[in-house]
Amino acid sequence: MDTLLLLKAAIMGIVEGLTEFLPISSTGHLILAGSLLGFDDAKAKVFDIAIQTGAIFAVILVYWQKIRTTLVELPSSRQAQKFALNVLIGFLPAVVLGLLFGKFIKAHLFTPVVVATTFILGGFIILWAEKRQTRAVRVQAVEDMTALDALKVGLVQCLAMIPGTSRSGATIIGGMVLGLSRKAATDFSFFLAIPTLIGAGVYSLYKERHLLSMGDVPLFAVGLVFSFISAWLCVRWLLRYISSNSFVPFAWYRIAFGIIVLVTAFTGVVSWHDA
Repeated sequence: MDTLLLLKAAIMGIVEGLTEFLPISSTGHLILAGSLLGFDDAKAKVFDIAIQTGAIFAVILVYWQKIRTTLVELPSSRQAQKFALNVLIGFLPAVVLGLLFGKFIKAHLFTPVVVATTFILGGFIILWAEKRQTRAVRVQAVEDMTALDALKVGLVQCLAMIPGTSRSGATIIGGMVLGLSRKAATDFSFFLAIPTLIGAGVYSLYKERHLLSMGDVPLFAVGLVFSFISAWLCVRWLLRYISSNSFVPFAWYRIAFGIIVLVTAFTGVVSWHDA
């Protein structure tokens, strides 16, 4: 395996892990990083989705006690059953809409300019949502969520099919707008990510298996490992951060980064390639 290719895989893994659970869009950053690194062919697109599994392993590790307790108590505990059902309900919209529109979106919207535009729009939405968060919070913890709350957050998650939107951003900010506390929205976003991203990774690998061979194992392994490590560090940091801080800095980051990408794209300073 080419050493340079493995280095690119490591960089992409770090980008994935650091951005997957922040409201700044991992897909958008992977598209931009892949464009700069020349790592944006058909196989690279499968790689981008597959390494999300590494980030999910980090979430499972951080939330292992909650996940283990839910699984053990599932047969007998009403609360565990309610929580598991809410995660399933929140997951289903992404499955349905992903199967219906995923191919079209990947064919027409996975470009740096689209990503930059959604970066900027998403930043302004976060600023608006943070001002709105001063209103009364209706749901303090994920255990207090109803099935309707879960469905609404699941529908909002589907907005992340548009690259640059951010899955975590859509679910966290969407949850806050719907009346969830910052902690409840963040926790549910993480739990919802487990079936969503694992499902997307498995489906992508199966669907595009003709592009892959055993020779690709080191490439994917490097991406998964670096994705896991960086995501584990990021999730632990984010859970501490949200206890006393807002998402406003991420909003300004999105806006500034989006403007830089658009300016460099249209002036030709950076040769962004369609991903």
